[in-house]
Amino acid sequence: MTERLTLCIWATSRWTRFPHHPFTQACYKKSLAGMDGVVSVFPSEQKKLQTTRSWDFLGFPQQVPRRPIESDIIIGVLDTGIWPELDSFSDEGFGPPPTKWKGTCQALTNFTCNNKIIGAQYYRSSGVFGENEVKSPRDTNGHGTHTASTAAGNLVSGASLLGYGLGTARGGVPSARIAVYKICWFGGCSDADILAAFDDAIADGVDIITLSVGGRIPHKYFEDASSIGAFHAMRNGILTSKSAGNYGPDLATITNDSPWSLSMAASTIDRKFFTKVQLGNNNIYEGISINTFDLKNEMYPIIYGGDVPNTRRGFNRSDSRYCKKNSLDQDLVKGKIVLCDVRTTGEGEFLAGAVGTVMQGRARQDVAKSFPLPASYLHLEDGSKVYSYINSTRGATTTIHKSNEGKDAFAPYIASFSSRGPSPVTPNILKPDLAAPGVHILAAWSPVSPTSGFKGDNRLLQYNIISGTSMACPHATGAVAYIKSFHPTWSPAAIKSALMTTAVPMSATKNPEAEYAYGVGNINPLKAQNPGLVYDIDTLDYIKFLCGQGYSTKLLQLVTGDNSSCSKDINGTVFDLNYPSFALVTSSSKSVSQAYNRTVTNVGSPTSTYKAILTSPLGLKIKVNPSVLSFTTLGQKLSFALTIEGIIDKFINSASLVWDDGTFQVRSPIAVAVIDV
Repeated sequence: MTERLTLCIWATSRWTRFPHHPFTQACYKKSLAGMDGVVSVFPSEQKKLQTTRSWDFLGFPQQVPRRPIESDIIIGVLDTGIWPELDSFSDEGFGPPPTKWKGTCQALTNFTCNNKIIGAQYYRSSGVFGENEVKSPRDTNGHGTHTASTAAGNLVSGASLLGYGLGTARGGVPSARIAVYKICWFGGCSDADILAAFDDAIADGVDIITLSVGGRIPHKYFEDASSIGAFHAMRNGILTSKSAGNYGPDLATITNDSPWSLSMAASTIDRKFFTKVQLGNNNIYEGISINTFDLKNEMYPIIYGGDVPNTRRGFNRSDSRYCKKNSLDQDLVKGKIVLCDVRTTGEGEFLAGAVGTVMQGRARQDVAKSFPLPASYLHLEDGSKVYSYINSTRGATTTIHKSNEGKDAFAPYIASFSSRGPSPVTPNILKPDLAAPGVHILAAWSPVSPTSGFKGDNRLLQYNIISGTSMACPHATGAVAYIKSFHPTWSPAAIKSALMTTAVPMSATKNPEAEYAYGVGNINPLKAQNPGLVYDIDTLDYIKFLCGQGYSTKLLQLVTGDNSSCSKDINGTVFDLNYPSFALVTSSSKSVSQAYNRTVTNVGSPTSTYKAILTSPLGLKIKVNPSVLSFTTLGQKLSFALTIEGIIDKFINSASLVWDDGTFQVRSPIAVAVIDV
């Protein structure tokens, strides 16, 4: 019988008990921490939501080898719900749900499950619903529909965002089933609801959980709802795929960083969008956006936001230059195009009645967005020329053209928004784990949610192009499901290892944060199906790791539900956790000496000999003992030690270990960094 989570949390200004263990005492603020059966006490925060080309770009075409068992794989999607009537979720050709499925579909008049979407529930621990919120698993936001279809959507030809990204939309595992757990609403995603959904998903019989939500502030593992839920899922053989976060490019901004989860960074694909701004003097400047609006080359007056503050509402030039919401004078803006000194959401200009907006700034131009009005974001150099034109020309005019879709030959690289490592909780575990496409991803969308996300935007469509680590996460989920269809008995850690050791290495030249931007590299689902060797980790290994991190026996037992305890024999260092990557973080340049112990399991050829191939930068001496691993059977385990010695004086020192038998190349990155976390 599945163990159930127990947690008392602070929710909506009252103490709320999270049920499920036979623990019935009321929870009170002053006494919670000392009560029996309470895993942890922490505020119930509101977490944020963080394919026509992306799967092909990964070298994972429609015609890859597949197993019939793929249709028995159940993906639990914890998100904003789903729009079930879309073609991406049709159950045509699907048989009944797998016999292992124990979940339900909440009986509602406005939502029906089918043999593709086999279960759906919604959670609202506060009991408070907004005026426009739908009390059902139906998605009125679009985010959950997008992530679900990226992971497991059906093949739908002719999908596009009004012609952009035109092609066949598909998920990584189109035959897989989807179980929906709606945890996110207009105000965010409650910790209490996240835990409740994990609890149900585990009991329902899902095989994988995908969670594209997260907070901004890092927490200890057992003070974080998703880490607790993912640990419980791991104990039941379920891998949880998570988004790394959208707070890059600063270092140590990753928050979904538990070692038993898969933490995904967002990489680019070779799709890019360009939007031209043409001035009345015929000068043309190229910016970025996804602009589907057609002004038909008509020229409109252009004004500078700083010149039209809404003084009646108390705003001045320093506000209106950034086009903040309500900061622009509607009487002066209506019918004109506004130049703003920052990349905005477009909301301020839209509400003020602008025809369009030209934005200027220094932010990287790697991610194009949709806006509720014609828009283009220019680099500051070009934006300053537009500003000069406005100031030097009486009756200055401009127009904004529809976007052009082009090829980004620089791809793949990590998006500027993608949260970076090291992990603030455990810096010596390399995070993020992997990268996957998370930029300009076309997937299914809720047809009641505006394309730009703003009320008044009348583009209500069935597909949308958006970006975020939330988009990278379901790509990993689809890849996990694909591997599991070939290896249904593999542990979560074995599947994770297969993805990590077969990833395509990425360039530190394109990403100065190197492994702390992209982890082991860009995901390669096809190769991961047959990795050769895996670094496996079981629950006891994680318990040893947690003991070494200072977690108490009492806390461990509450989470594990068994007699786990910390002792001299069950107390491991972070360097001995059997992770498929190696990391060492120090706060200052100095001499280092560190040993790591690892064990690999043979899942490739029964008889094989692997030789260690090491690459290391100047100043570091890396050794492996033994340097040759000879296997005689499948499933055989062999151990080795890796040592790092030397002087580190660079920001990040990148190295790697590859176990090579002539057929399989099992790669693990080694990152040694001087970072004050």
